[in-house]
Amino acid sequence: MVIKSTISELWSWCCEGRPILTVTVTVLITVLSALLIKKLKKYAANSNFRLPPGPRGLPVVGNLLSLDPDLHVYFSELTRTYGPILKLKLGNKLGIVVSSPSMAKEVLKDHDTIFANRDVPVAARVIAYGGSDIVWTPHGPEWRMLRRVCVREMLSNTSLNAVYGLRRREIRRTVSRLYGNTGKPVNVGEEMFLTVLNVITSMLWGGSLRGEGRSSIGAEFRQVVGEITELLGKPNVSDFFPGLARFDLQGVKRQMDGLFLRFDRIFDSIVDQRVRLDREEGEGESEGTDFLQILLKLKEEGDSKMPFTMTHLKALLMDMVVGGTDTTSNTVEYAIAEMMQKPETMRKAQEELEAVVGKDNIVEETHIPGLHYLDAVVKEILRLHPALPLLVPHCPSLSCTVGGYTIPEGARVFINVWAIHRDPSIWENPSEFDPERFLGAASKWDYSGNDFNYFPFGSGRRICAGTPMAERMVKYSLASLLHSFNWSLPQGAKLDLSEKFGIVLKKATPLVAVPMPRLSNPQLYMQ
Repeated sequence: MVIKSTISELWSWCCEGRPILTVTVTVLITVLSALLIKKLKKYAANSNFRLPPGPRGLPVVGNLLSLDPDLHVYFSELTRTYGPILKLKLGNKLGIVVSSPSMAKEVLKDHDTIFANRDVPVAARVIAYGGSDIVWTPHGPEWRMLRRVCVREMLSNTSLNAVYGLRRREIRRTVSRLYGNTGKPVNVGEEMFLTVLNVITSMLWGGSLRGEGRSSIGAEFRQVVGEITELLGKPNVSDFFPGLARFDLQGVKRQMDGLFLRFDRIFDSIVDQRVRLDREEGEGESEGTDFLQILLKLKEEGDSKMPFTMTHLKALLMDMVVGGTDTTSNTVEYAIAEMMQKPETMRKAQEELEAVVGKDNIVEETHIPGLHYLDAVVKEILRLHPALPLLVPHCPSLSCTVGGYTIPEGARVFINVWAIHRDPSIWENPSEFDPERFLGAASKWDYSGNDFNYFPFGSGRRICAGTPMAERMVKYSLASLLHSFNWSLPQGAKLDLSEKFGIVLKKATPLVAVPMPRLSNPQLYMQ
């Protein structure tokens, strides 16, 4: 009634001999009325709109200035005050943090389809060929095609078995190289990154970094991948204020453009070489069929409804190189570090290896199913130090209700799997490294994402497609390192298990350790 009275008075005043003003005010009143009606309708539609609780934010920037660099820990601390689901105002974006199994289940299972999309950050859009990869592509026909290519053609048991010879070759080269450094300090993370990089590139295109340039090239790759994962996890003004994205105020897009070009040139060169080699010598000349041959064949065969393009091919190569190297090498590095901190766990793992493999033999992947304690070690490492502590953020395509609260369309949803894995109401002594918790009846835990107390690789439609390869690589690498060597710290060094947050979780201080041979026959290190 007050608004109606005010409008009437304004109309009467301007109609008293003021024709130009009358027209102006008429337009103004019409616009204001339309906006008011729209706002009232929106209010009526959202009368049951109830956002989760959360800390108060500042005007415009919201909670951005209060974010801690260790986001997974900061989010976990907020949970104590605001509960298992909370909101954060991140500039023009709304962030939702989920930190309990029941809430995670609602997001990743009950409303799986709604939350099967991504809020793609600027950095990811650059490095993933415009979001044409399996991680960032929106849920739909294109994503289903990419998922099918990965799961059926590249990462099936049949495909992974076919390239076992390539994995074995690189693991044995690493063991031999470490044997040559007996008694000397080595950077475990760097060694494992180089190994995993060679394994992945061997499986992808049959190539391998070798010779004198091996270490320098591997170090460069590690630096580039490290910079990429750092930029992917870095808060970027362009993501929180999309209107400012064209200015690239922090230079994130410019930096990622440079990293992207370095990788893209490598991919172009490798694809050209592979196509030329296949034409000259015929397929099947390499040590087993590599993934690039499979992908090129899929591209040539084509699909009129949903073609697999060269952009898709290179985006998947990028996923494998960037997503598979840091995550795997960091997990193995953390496993060695935690076992050095608790030597009885290393002793038990090595005793099991002696019983299953033998001290006059080398580890093969066929031994892995019989290594139950090693399996428990890997599961415990992924509980304590999940590779992606907040997974890859989800984005609802529609507004929906989770835990009695409304999650608006377009929000950025973080699943704090790190916090869930350390929840004292779920896990006894959650901060302690204890592989025993995954033995016996507890061996039911797996990586399927069906139990929301433990899901290090995510769950639902967007569960990590690389889980089968990651599981094989971590177990095979760790088994080989433990079976072949005893590990100790250099004299006077102290073990640091602290974490460094990023989209990929890392050790804050690299593990430098001394390998000492365990096997009596030196020839076993040369195979």
